[in-house]
Amino acid sequence: MATGSHIDTVRTGGLYDGNYGVLAGLEVVATLRDAGVRTRRPLQVAFFTNEEGARFQPDMLGSLVHVGGMPLAEALASVAVDNGAALGAELARIGYAGPAPVGAPRVDSFIELHIEQGPVLDREGIAIGVVEGVQGICWMEFSFSGHSNHAGTTPMALRCDAGMAAMRCAAFVHELVARHGGRQLGTVGAVTLQPNLINVIPSRAVMTVDLRNTDGALLHAAQAEMLAHARRVAAEHGVQFSHRQLADFAPVQFDAALVESVERHARAAGLSTLRMPSGAGHDAQMLARVCPTAMVFVPSAGGLSHNVREHTDAQQLEQGANVLLQVMLERANRA
Repeated sequence: MATGSHIDTVRTGGLYDGNYGVLAGLEVVATLRDAGVRTRRPLQVAFFTNEEGARFQPDMLGSLVHVGGMPLAEALASVAVDNGAALGAELARIGYAGPAPVGAPRVDSFIELHIEQGPVLDREGIAIGVVEGVQGICWMEFSFSGHSNHAGTTPMALRCDAGMAAMRCAAFVHELVARHGGRQLGTVGAVTLQPNLINVIPSRAVMTVDLRNTDGALLHAAQAEMLAHARRVAAEHGVQFSHRQLADFAPVQFDAALVESVERHARAAGLSTLRMPSGAGHDAQMLARVCPTAMVFVPSAGGLSHNVREHTDAQQLEQGANVLLQVMLERANRA
């Protein structure tokens, strides 16, 4: 029986995202040890490298490699977006390059405790989120290549403006999401222009598009529509277009029995519950490939996450850890 999460974060991140699940898992093990409790199955606490995917793509890279979804060599060759360093070299530099084999874990079941990272539980006054699954995630990088020229002397009709093509695609993300509705989400998180000068037409533009949906078919339809629009816009502006798939993860449904166990133990403790999907990606969705998996959410104050003001009250943290303890005990001691 395993639990855990991640300890990496984004540059603007807070203290709770990922770290909470790791520390709570360690607290469960310490509590059982201090009480002299020995379970039928061993307990394990894990923390995974590069869950965020902000510096090395894809996200959930560590847990993806752990379960055999990505070759180790490919992951170690992943290049940082900031300085071009390879992940393998960076792990060695900080002393995190370990010898343990990966790709075929033996895990009875896995449960991940995490802050919600959204506003639902906090807004509705619910103590425990019973997570039924994780929505699908599609990350793409679009590159447009045109020609730099003088912004004051080049007529609009004679430009090959890579920046304008990128801006039109960025605006289209909002249009696409509004038209699809439902649980479709879309974000343009990064845009870079070259030469990035006020009076020069951009010769190159690179942008990222993050699309998410709980429905895999709808997510792929949105992705295809986004790509078709980008190609059409590039042709209209006379620029070259290329794209890279940075991440493509289908929606995941968690194990029904384990989800029910989370809900039952939370209610037995007198805590209010809400069944819900996870909007963010998590290591648990990778572990779901190899074993029964579920997640427990606790509220995020104001719905803030990936923000230095991220916060969850101590009582709420304790409540989530106690639910984790009971679920792990039940799973580890079952016949």
